[in-house]
Amino acid sequence: MVPAAAAPPCPSAALTQDDLKKIAAYKAVEHVKSGMVVGLGTGSTAKHAVDRIAHLLQQGKLTDIVGIATSMKTHDQAVSLGIPLSDLDTHPVVDLAIDGADEVDPDLNLVKGRGGSLLREKMVESATTKFVVIVDESKLVKHIGGSGLAMPVEIIPFCWNHSLKRLVNLFADSGCEGKLRRNRSDENGEIYVTDNGNYIIDLYFERDIGDLNEASDAILRLPGIVEHGMFIGLATSVIVAGVSGVTVKTKVGSEMEIDSFCYNDLRNGF
Repeated sequence: MVPAAAAPPCPSAALTQDDLKKIAAYKAVEHVKSGMVVGLGTGSTAKHAVDRIAHLLQQGKLTDIVGIATSMKTHDQAVSLGIPLSDLDTHPVVDLAIDGADEVDPDLNLVKGRGGSLLREKMVESATTKFVVIVDESKLVKHIGGSGLAMPVEIIPFCWNHSLKRLVNLFADSGCEGKLRRNRSDENGEIYVTDNGNYIIDLYFERDIGDLNEASDAILRLPGIVEHGMFIGLATSVIVAGVSGVTVKTKVGSEMEIDSFCYNDLRNGF
């Protein structure tokens, strides 16, 4: 393990959480080079990265970029900004993907999909050579599920309650609770439907679920399950914006390189 460099003291009192997301996103866009095929993430943090890529294209600082959107929402955003789009059928290998995450554990495993786009996100981000994740420090957890918030599972609509019960039973030892996602928080809200026409079961854990690969295999063996929101071993780097600066964690073989930056060093273009 490469020891972390101490972050220089940085003035951050005026920075909001959205400012932190924007700084992380702009730092990630530094990895984008002309001629790349880029996976465009979904969510409040990834939106800033898409905006930044479009701005650099308009300035002529980036050229010949092809984007692959991970949701209809991102597709519409990219089209409105003039970013050329394609798909995995045409570009089965993606040079770089940039996206946010709902949780990041110490090994850079992720929970994604609280915005509902986990399936398309995983399809694009598993096909990329480099996957850069952008978060603020509130997303860091000791273990997957550690925030107490949802770990989503996309399922087919047929007999959804049967699927919910089987998912909850898988993780009974972890104090699992499952809920069908709705467009409102009450039980009478309309059922949330993904871009793919599927439903989402949100799982909540009181305790660590243990080996993530075993948990993944158990979920995907259930008939009717489409995909889950654990992104295991996919992230290349995670850019974390916090109150004292930006930290970049990068996997290099079996090691983790950690670099820190002062906000003053990242002000250009912000």
